[in-house]
Amino acid sequence: MVDAMERPGERRGEVIFALATGTGRAAIAIMRASGSGAQEVLAALCRGRLPAPRHASLRALHHDGDHLDDAMVLWLPGPRSYTGEDGFELHLHAGPAVIDRVAMALTALGARPAEPGEFTRRAVQAGRLDLLQAEAIADLVDAESQSQRQQALAQADGALSRVYEGWSARLKTLLAHQEALIDFPDEDLPEAVELSLARTLDGLRDDLRGHLSDRRGEIVRRGLTVVIAGAPNVGKSSLLNYLAGYDAAIVTHRAGTTRDVIAIDWLFHGVRLRLVDTAGLRETDDEIEAEGIKRALFHVEHADLVVHVMAGEAEAPLRPDALIVSNKIDLHPPVGAGLGLSVQTGEGMVDFEAALAERITALTSGVGAPLTRARHRAGIEEALLYLDQAREATWPEVRGEALRLAMRALGRLTGQVDVDSLLDVIFGQFCIGK
Repeated sequence: MVDAMERPGERRGEVIFALATGTGRAAIAIMRASGSGAQEVLAALCRGRLPAPRHASLRALHHDGDHLDDAMVLWLPGPRSYTGEDGFELHLHAGPAVIDRVAMALTALGARPAEPGEFTRRAVQAGRLDLLQAEAIADLVDAESQSQRQQALAQADGALSRVYEGWSARLKTLLAHQEALIDFPDEDLPEAVELSLARTLDGLRDDLRGHLSDRRGEIVRRGLTVVIAGAPNVGKSSLLNYLAGYDAAIVTHRAGTTRDVIAIDWLFHGVRLRLVDTAGLRETDDEIEAEGIKRALFHVEHADLVVHVMAGEAEAPLRPDALIVSNKIDLHPPVGAGLGLSVQTGEGMVDFEAALAERITALTSGVGAPLTRARHRAGIEEALLYLDQAREATWPEVRGEALRLAMRALGRLTGQVDVDSLLDVIFGQFCIGK
């Protein structure tokens, strides 16, 4: 991990503090602090009565003759702390007056309010986390679904880091073999060395391509987009309302009622979905409806899953992978090879939800740790580009340089090489207190 990670004017050791719990009416508020002077600050608040390390103890907090609060106090000396520095937590009564007065006391004792992500940034600087794990902490704080929580926990535990570190180790071995071919050109090195290098390089390239083709992590992190599409008046908006549990879209017997995209967020089987209702697809001279159809087709093209609703008449599937639904079976026989249902009566809805759950599971489940962010994708694409160049190179020196650049691209993902330009972007997305 490089040392040049501090912002201009930042002193890594100074004591920072922030509220780690949310604002609003609550019983307890947790104020956390970190920095090389944390012990002196805490001792001043507790009048010298520090609790035993990593043991919660009740203490009366004082400053400048004022009794601030009776709080549960945790003393967390480094390096066995989240940031690797000395730190402490104050479990306060959550009244705004208490929180404000304790913050004023901390400031008077030389501490300063933390910036967004500064605690986790210090953990990265101390080598307690790598950048992939730090990003996972932010994802865990933002997790709205069980799938997002599980994915963030796995990445925070180092699942994705281990994949990239394994690739880096293979690259290091490749580079060592390549250096041997460069440094000892006159030696009678076995031909197997060159063949082994080529096979290993090809295997690594295949692994990176497979990783890029796996979009599970990105889908889970942002939520899965499910688009409901089909001809006018087949029950698309009724299906959206049924799934949402309320009237999110206007429903009438008039064809073409929906003219714009209507989207709602929905948690389904532990996965965050974005349900999108679209305008009915048909030929029209109406300028406004035509724009709605154009938008509908755009969403169909970019959806993770399309639910193609039909009623009465069979149509060609909008996409080969679309989930076909034949609605209004209380009025018409089912059409096509899709699931028959009636949103009006509820018939077939249990089977539809089971089929929907099966499709969503297929899109979000799998083996191995998937990449979760555009930054990861860009880094892997860059590494693969250099590996391709290495495979095509005829000069050993050129191949060796391409392998070094590939290692550097992978190293930037975890923070093993200089990533100073990324830090403000990554940690600026964090909440204050984390």
